[in-house]
Amino acid sequence: MSILSIPFVEELAALRRDIHAHPELAFTEFRTADLVARELERYGLEVDRGLASTGVVGILRNGRGRRGIGLRADMDALPLHEKNDFPHRSRHSGQMHACGHDGHTAILLGAARYLAAHRDELAIDGSVYFIFQPAEESEGGAAVMIEDGLFDRFPMTAVFGLHNWPGLPVGQLAVMPGPVMAGTCAFEITVRGHGCHAAMPQQGVDTLVVASQLTLALQTVVARNVHPCESAVVSVTQIHGGEAWNIIPDDAVLRGTIRSFKPEVQELVERAIERICSGVASAFAAQISVHFDHRYPPTVNSQAESELCRRVATRLLGADNVRTSELPSMGAEDFAYMLREKPGCYVWLGNGPGTGGCTLHNPHYDFNDELLPLGVSYWVRLAECVLGESSPGDDD
Repeated sequence: MSILSIPFVEELAALRRDIHAHPELAFTEFRTADLVARELERYGLEVDRGLASTGVVGILRNGRGRRGIGLRADMDALPLHEKNDFPHRSRHSGQMHACGHDGHTAILLGAARYLAAHRDELAIDGSVYFIFQPAEESEGGAAVMIEDGLFDRFPMTAVFGLHNWPGLPVGQLAVMPGPVMAGTCAFEITVRGHGCHAAMPQQGVDTLVVASQLTLALQTVVARNVHPCESAVVSVTQIHGGEAWNIIPDDAVLRGTIRSFKPEVQELVERAIERICSGVASAFAAQISVHFDHRYPPTVNSQAESELCRRVATRLLGADNVRTSELPSMGAEDFAYMLREKPGCYVWLGNGPGTGGCTLHNPHYDFNDELLPLGVSYWVRLAECVLGESSPGDDD
């Protein structure tokens, strides 16, 4: 195996930069979906539209095989004001491709184009479903595509995803079995005290003091409840209360996030938060309520598919460039919903050192176009190994 020679890589880069310049938020990826569908049709592929409103699925069928795999890319941007000044910077104020979904889309388009053009010589026997998913950022587009019938209409034995990864060198890929991204849960804590004049605090119950105590106490949830060999994060990210400098307000609201990899750890953290809220309420004569909003589940790679991806990546990039022992990320990813339905693997593709603010969700981020041939080669070789006559074999 080797990195493919892709004569249209400059076209891919132009597509990627065009998508970057025209970012679209969750479930509004109309222009991007039109571009994707137009390209897939140009490659001679069957195209299905409408899942999760703006989702697009390209279908490559070849041979008589009944096996099928899904390759997924996300299309949406973030509500962020871009601070780059290159020519392809965002033309939509307050919207930006700061996570590389423009690059993921271009890579999958490149794989679709290459596989469509070389399907016979690669001896693909089965179906490849190119899944272009909307609304990965916080809105759960993967779950909506599944609810709309993704796996019923397009039967596949496994599903695969990739994400660019700043901090990992270009030319390296990380693939780990088991948990790779955390599950996420938002929480909201409402504190009700008794408002009063700020100069007469003895007449009230100070909600802001209570909120401050809660913020500090919540930092003990992980440190003093979760086993040291397990992983979890509890972060308070918002405190809202008060409107005047001389009034202690009646109410305050705290919001934040919980991250974990296991349901039992998530349950333990929630019960600990409830106990702390109850105790602080009693200590300060306040009323406190807490609400948990479960978002994405953990992203968990299956063992067999992770090993397959490792072998493909090793033969493509070399053993020294395949990371198998990276720590999981506490970031969340809605590809988790697909992995709850089908076996599969989600990998990280090195985007470079991340200097100059080129990190995920940063206003100075930009996808590294050097990844395009690497990503396309990975998808093509993976499809070839799963559905073709060749396989990664037993030797690295």
